[in-house]
Amino acid sequence: MFSLVNKSAVITGGGSGIGKAIAQLFAAQGATVHIIELNETAAAEVVNQINENGGKATAYACNIAEQTAVNDTFSKIRVVDILVNNAGVAHIGTADNTGEEDFDRVYKVNVKGTYNCLHAAIPMMKERKAGVILNVCSIAAWTGIPDRFAYSMSKGAIYAMTLSVAKDYLNENIRCNCISPARVHTPFVDGFLQKNYPGKEQEMFDKLSKTQPIGRMGNPEEIASLVLYLCSDEAGFITGNNYNIDGGFITLNN
Repeated sequence: MFSLVNKSAVITGGGSGIGKAIAQLFAAQGATVHIIELNETAAAEVVNQINENGGKATAYACNIAEQTAVNDTFSKIRVVDILVNNAGVAHIGTADNTGEEDFDRVYKVNVKGTYNCLHAAIPMMKERKAGVILNVCSIAAWTGIPDRFAYSMSKGAIYAMTLSVAKDYLNENIRCNCISPARVHTPFVDGFLQKNYPGKEQEMFDKLSKTQPIGRMGNPEEIASLVLYLCSDEAGFITGNNYNIDGGFITLNN
């Protein structure tokens, strides 16, 4: 089950965290993996790991906020069976203390970057009359999280794009879904704690972990497993849906 043999999969932000776990799992399931990543070094490391383990992967240095760069990258990939829009940035702030520069940065990467990849990949899928798109949303799109104004805005847009794409391309046999993780323990989390809570990293890590009713953060491999299912042929009857993977955050925190 869940074989991706003979599938060409594009994963944005595949150099670390959730994207890395997805890339590794997809390769293990037989996909030819294409990692689009701003951090060339991180992407190269993941590609080397995959290839050394008998998989097939290629890295492409690209800023997804730039449409010309995205189009050039997809022209090199040529065949896209699966697109995982995972790349994103975060920002801490409320509506009144989020500066225009930070708001634009979040918008350009999370919203416009996703659009750019959709804009490039969908024509390739339409030509083949098949394709699967998975967008990484967030619980921030569904519930109020303090000090996450710009980030929440961007993830709300991800959900709206998911519905629109799922509806527009039903006749092209293109499926589109999204997932909404709660906090996941990635290098980003560790870096955030080191930067903002020096000397109190473990204390804050425990506090953040306990915001999930299940009592811990998720791990990237758990997220990747859900993504694999939704992108596999076994999920062929699923489109236009969001899946919370949040340790009970949304439904059990009331």
